[in-house]
Amino acid sequence: MDAATATMRGASPTAPRAGGRQAWATTWLLLVFMLVNFADKAVLGLAGPEIMKEFGLTRQEFGTAQAAFFSLFSLSALGVSFLTRKVRTSVLLLVMGVLWAAAQLPMLWGGAGFATLIATRVLLGFAEGPSAPVAVHHVHGWFEQRERTLPTAILMVGAAAGVAVAAPTLGAVISHFGWRWAFGAAGLAGLLWVAVWRVKGKEGPLAPPVGRDARSTEGSSGAADVPLRAVFLSGTFVTAALGAFAAYWVMSAKLTWLPDYLQTVVGWDLDRAAAAVGGGAVANGAVLLAHGLLARRAALRGTGGRLPAGAGAGLLLVASAGAVTVFATVDTLWIKVPMMFGPMAVALVMITAAQTAIARITPPSQRGVVLGALVAVFALGGIVSPLVLGRIVDSAATATAGYENGWLVTAALLLFTGLLAACFMRPERDAERLGVPESPGAAAPVVH
Repeated sequence: MDAATATMRGASPTAPRAGGRQAWATTWLLLVFMLVNFADKAVLGLAGPEIMKEFGLTRQEFGTAQAAFFSLFSLSALGVSFLTRKVRTSVLLLVMGVLWAAAQLPMLWGGAGFATLIATRVLLGFAEGPSAPVAVHHVHGWFEQRERTLPTAILMVGAAAGVAVAAPTLGAVISHFGWRWAFGAAGLAGLLWVAVWRVKGKEGPLAPPVGRDARSTEGSSGAADVPLRAVFLSGTFVTAALGAFAAYWVMSAKLTWLPDYLQTVVGWDLDRAAAAVGGGAVANGAVLLAHGLLARRAALRGTGGRLPAGAGAGLLLVASAGAVTVFATVDTLWIKVPMMFGPMAVALVMITAAQTAIARITPPSQRGVVLGALVAVFALGGIVSPLVLGRIVDSAATATAGYENGWLVTAALLLFTGLLAACFMRPERDAERLGVPESPGAAAPVVH
């Protein structure tokens, strides 16, 4: 960003540079933001057996509680993303953190029952729905296009790390202090992040102007807006959204049902199941980080590999489908358990790849809106997955048979959407057709 552009945006010519030290400090702070985000999501699954026992719930009823979290998730993701054109993302992130804590802490009250649980999960889902698109939009304001894959992947690592940290930690809290304190611990962690962000959170030098600044600079810099309908109907957006839907389905299914599956079907106790879930989350993070590092290395070298951009992420969904199938049908633990780690985790690469691909085909001023629409679509997997798997398990003759059927449905979804993405997710081609240029002087982005 040159001095004229900086002045036009209300920044000084000596404002922090894109990709500099402050950019990475912001990325790490948003990593913690995503960590708290997914710890909030994981708490219900970890406390699930205790909650079902205390409230006398069936798995289908418990699935309803998890789905309640996602009832307003997609709507808020889309609605708040439109606000990114009027309100600074640093402010939106702060408000979200406050609402997360407000949604968790009421469950500390001993009189809070199933109705309170449903109400607080709805509020939490409303507050967390916009978290990923707003966080990604914010961090993209700190990096050029070709450098965005790694920081985006790091934010998604926060999702995995949230589960990795939450699973053993909250499992221990549940064992020693009861399930209600698991909600309390998650709420207090959110308040701590809010206090730090209030001091450290700032806009990046490449962030598009908002509100009056946006109107005063309209048409003077940056890519012109494109019809949103053309973006949403592009092959890249459609297949990226479907692939991310399948990846989010897997993630939600594991968060909600894996602890119960490992205890009910495999026969493990809570501590062992929580440790396995945490270990799987560490593997998720390792896969996402490795993908981000490889993509950044290829981008800086100006090489995109042999596969078209986006095709690799689709093929990873296909590979994950095979891993889920093995996990569902093989009883031998030394074969089944490793599937929870790297092989099933590679599906999550699609969530990173989808966001970087969508950022490529969208002008910066519209990026927050389109990322919000992407999340609004793929987050539906979080609504459908707990309900469908809960119904399948409850309707089967045994929990073992029900879970096997549910995991096989998941594998079929991964296979179908992976093939679509491998064939039709082409961000460079669609960006050229829509007339969306890359950042000046930047090499082509790599979306594997």
